[in-house]
Amino acid sequence: MSGLRAHVVVDRPRFRVDVALDAAAGETVAIMGPSGAGKSTLLDALAGLVPLDGGEVVVAGRTVERVAAPRVHTPPMQRGVVLLGQDPRLFPHLNARENVAFGPRAAGTPAAQARADADAWLDRVGLGGLGSRMPRELSGGEQQRVAIARALAASPRVVLLDEPLVALDPVTASEIRGMLREQLGGVTTVAVTHDAGDAVALAERLFVIEAGALVQSGPVRQVLAAPASAFVASVADMNRMPGIAARGGWTDAAGRVLTSADAALAVADGVALAAVFRPRDVRIVDGPGANAWRAEVVRVEPTLLGVRVHTTAGVVDAAEPGAAWSSGDTVWLHVDPSRVRFVPLG
Repeated sequence: MSGLRAHVVVDRPRFRVDVALDAAAGETVAIMGPSGAGKSTLLDALAGLVPLDGGEVVVAGRTVERVAAPRVHTPPMQRGVVLLGQDPRLFPHLNARENVAFGPRAAGTPAAQARADADAWLDRVGLGGLGSRMPRELSGGEQQRVAIARALAASPRVVLLDEPLVALDPVTASEIRGMLREQLGGVTTVAVTHDAGDAVALAERLFVIEAGALVQSGPVRQVLAAPASAFVASVADMNRMPGIAARGGWTDAAGRVLTSADAALAVADGVALAAVFRPRDVRIVDGPGANAWRAEVVRVEPTLLGVRVHTTAGVVDAAEPGAAWSSGDTVWLHVDPSRVRFVPLG
């Protein structure tokens, strides 16, 4: 394939990062995982900043790193890969135009042409006319736009994004997300993010990493709709309750029983399944009944539309901001079968 293909093995003090991933030419794939899962290590290895202990990295059909004989190690500047992180890391002594022109000039492009191209890139990222400004004269969002222009002006084969929007305010992040979606069209991209919205907006496929290993991958919306772990469920804002198939429905060790309008996976008793459903589809009811179960309140937090009630067996979005639920209370929860999905437990 002409995009990116990699098997990254890096030994860390507490665990081993061992992840295989691929991205077709021009495709954007997202990487998600909890803090410390190995996401940044993965990007650093792809960029050549961290040596591999095993595996290989192939960029646009060229092997740039391989551990097995014949060993290959290509320096970061010669890989055709650029890494853009949370810190724009602009050269403080160069203005915006010269920052963007730096890569092409280093590659041999004549200065006048590199500066003209830099102005064109600044215009494309919404900073037309600001080429003479120094980094200290730009806002955080403007600095990140310059960093994006600098990365793309180098005509990379692969762009690596390590949560470049996390330090920005919501409005600025939204603007730059839209700009990224437009400017990255046709560029092979691997984007690490902690935000499901970023993954949906930017990527075609999602890879989920936990403790250095790949736990789930596939089209972004499919992965988020059928979370294979508690982490994926949390970023997708889903309840996920592990259990087994029983009598055409679902049950767990606590004896809770749920049915689903889509029970195709529950035809054989004993099959490991998770019941998944959204907090907004759960109601707190007066007592037991079909598709209802008892839980204990862990905490209650205010939301824009009411309260979110965290319990020992699911999360509920309720529209009663003045409700008197508190930690330790026993409540009965109910979800309509039409709102429940069963997904396999890996």
